[in-house]
Amino acid sequence: MDPVTCRRWLERADVDVDRVRAILDRHRLRPLTARVLLARGLDGDEVDSFLQARLTDMPDPMSMAGMAPAVERLAAAIRDGERITIHGDYDVDGITATALMVDALRAFGAGVDYHIPLRMRDGYGLSAEALRNCAEAGSRVVVSVDCGITAHEEADLARQLGLDLIVTDHHQVPEQLPGALALVNPHRSDCPFPDKNLCGVGVAFMVLVALRRILREQGWFSGRPEPDLRRWLDLVALGTVADMVPLVGLNRPFVRNGLELMERRPRAGIRALKEVAGVREVTTGAVGFRLAPRLNAAGRIEDAAAGVSLLLGDDYRQALPLARQLDEWNRQRQEIERETFEQAAAQVDKLPEAHTLVLANEGWHQGVIGIVASRLVERYGRPTLMIALDGATGKGSGRSVRGFHLYEGLKKCARNLIGFGGHEFAAGFSLASDRVEALRASFEQAAREALSLEDLVPERQYDGVAELSEFDDAQVRELEGLAPFGMGNPEPVFLAESVALTRVERVGDGRHLRCQVRQDGSSLAAIGFNLADRLDEANGPVDILFTPGYNRWNGRETLQLRLKDIRPAAG
Repeated sequence: MDPVTCRRWLERADVDVDRVRAILDRHRLRPLTARVLLARGLDGDEVDSFLQARLTDMPDPMSMAGMAPAVERLAAAIRDGERITIHGDYDVDGITATALMVDALRAFGAGVDYHIPLRMRDGYGLSAEALRNCAEAGSRVVVSVDCGITAHEEADLARQLGLDLIVTDHHQVPEQLPGALALVNPHRSDCPFPDKNLCGVGVAFMVLVALRRILREQGWFSGRPEPDLRRWLDLVALGTVADMVPLVGLNRPFVRNGLELMERRPRAGIRALKEVAGVREVTTGAVGFRLAPRLNAAGRIEDAAAGVSLLLGDDYRQALPLARQLDEWNRQRQEIERETFEQAAAQVDKLPEAHTLVLANEGWHQGVIGIVASRLVERYGRPTLMIALDGATGKGSGRSVRGFHLYEGLKKCARNLIGFGGHEFAAGFSLASDRVEALRASFEQAAREALSLEDLVPERQYDGVAELSEFDDAQVRELEGLAPFGMGNPEPVFLAESVALTRVERVGDGRHLRCQVRQDGSSLAAIGFNLADRLDEANGPVDILFTPGYNRWNGRETLQLRLKDIRPAAG
């Protein structure tokens, strides 16, 4: 199977001129900004809410199904001095959710400890061994974060051990719910909470908002300080960006406020992580590609509890050696990932054309197969399952493309799986090694039912056609004001037609392309990351997809376009 060599360019939405004019009249925005907002489905009052991103617009957390019994039990445990254990997960969402719950509950006056499973030993989800250890250690309440919604056997075990289990999760909900004391998940079919896009740390934060309210009503804070929950939004933002959930609704103010905290008043662990990662400006990109991978490396290579320890620490000098250890684990992860990707790509090269990729190998590291699956999706444009075989069983991780819901696809393959969980674009599963071929066939069939061959041609979406002359300083700054960007709110991308690329040169070890873009008397600097191999296309008039922004260096900033793609101009 050959890698993807071209992509379809599609306008994100067909924007009505009258609706653009209505936004301009009401909000005093520029036309390109109005077009971007409409392309994201925002209109009327939604524009105000999006632009202002106020925490005060937060829906009532008590409207989330399962919230009332969860916070009533936690409040009783705090009042009565009962021990609470937080059971997290080993990815960044689980690490940040664990640190958030532990730190905030301690500030509320609770006695709290935590458990993070080891990926290679315990696998995903609630650990039966951890529950037994909790009971032996005297915990009465166990709160899961970012996991537990499919833990039927573990919920039964918790009840037998005399533990009150509170599940907080955001993954897809099975038809039959576990028998826990409380199940807090916005995806429950009986949940009226309006925002379904929260990740695990977002759900955990809403539990804390509701818990603080009930403790306040009970007079708990009459003799002690009431914590300001905004101080933990850095952890919420870190987990939210890392988990790649849509940055709309509540996630938008969570991330906007959290990024500001990480920039201006970072906690000791995040300050140390910024130092080792070389992060000077905290953006969603810096979080997603610099900070989060180092936290993730703890769970992928060694023990994710190290990430929790880093985030809970309050001494920078003690945090820095731990951050350096995470950086070293991340370097090891990158090397293992590189080797695994090369082996996987070699397998793909021998495969015939198909709608999916299902790859398996003895000895692949469970900690990197999800990342490799993402890279294979980018390279081949196919829903991809990567399976690390270990004797008679295998652990798998999948990533998908637009138009194919991965969790629903795995449901159609359930007869070939021991277990699975996840959401639209990412999932994990386990299976017997002798079921790989059967899974390959059933997964291919599921994809063929949902995707046409045209669907498998990757898209590059843009927000509209624009002239270079429209991108003055005021317009670019207004577009930057739509940040934070990420899933659900991508960076604005525009199409400029029939432009000339001049002063073209290779930079960055020959991988990147730097040039001037000229059109009808207007000229702007541009950089095209990993586009140097497209240099031959720069000889004549071309169409370009680009994001407007700034090149910031040594305290100076200049307007610069970031090229996304190039094609020969029509005609």
